[in-house]
Amino acid sequence: MINTVTAVRVDTPDGPIDAALSVPEGDGPWPGVVVVHDAIGYGPDVEATAARIAAAGFVNITPNLYSRGGRARCITRVFREALQQRGRAFDDVLAARDHLLALPQCSGAVGIAGFCMGGQFALLLGPGNFGASAPFYGTPLPKHIDETLDASCPVVASFGRRDPLGKDAGPKLQEMLRAKGVPSDVKVYPDAGHSFANQLPAQPLMRIAQFGYHADATDDAWRRVFAFFDTHLNG
Repeated sequence: MINTVTAVRVDTPDGPIDAALSVPEGDGPWPGVVVVHDAIGYGPDVEATAARIAAAGFVNITPNLYSRGGRARCITRVFREALQQRGRAFDDVLAARDHLLALPQCSGAVGIAGFCMGGQFALLLGPGNFGASAPFYGTPLPKHIDETLDASCPVVASFGRRDPLGKDAGPKLQEMLRAKGVPSDVKVYPDAGHSFANQLPAQPLMRIAQFGYHADATDDAWRRVFAFFDTHLNG
């Protein structure tokens, strides 16, 4: 099944930004998902990921957090905001959520998924803003995440045991979620590293550094995410 990915503009408090929108085929409405890209930005797999999510029955949008100014300056700013846990990038993600909520194809329930840096955004913005959160290797875990999770929405998280940015992040997050009684599904893939669900350039070199795409882990992680979202966004 082919799902079209459309370029759209999202209105934010600091002006419009680019985004990729993908709507399932057939009759809606469907739950929504805001997807937060990794540090690379709009990589070659953005459309493939958007189409995968739409094929599973979720209208989804990926805001381009690097829409303003030069790429290097945007990367520096967004990383700084992720560390400070506030700023325009957070407003952009919430504006993308509001864009989905305004669409007739959206049921009114919206989750968030994010990769790497985007996984940190998914953990930080989940509480109070989304119905469910799906961080993919949001490593290292954000500072003070234990306090943030006090009011967390349900979390389905996926990590690679070979991730050099946080090999113990998965078990630590799972322990915190269980202690707080947050509905969760945390899984660590033993043969996967960082960025295992992103098809990025220079894969052979990335695997040497314990980064890189892992097809089996990716398919299983998305299976878990879609089942979890079905429960918490459709139910």
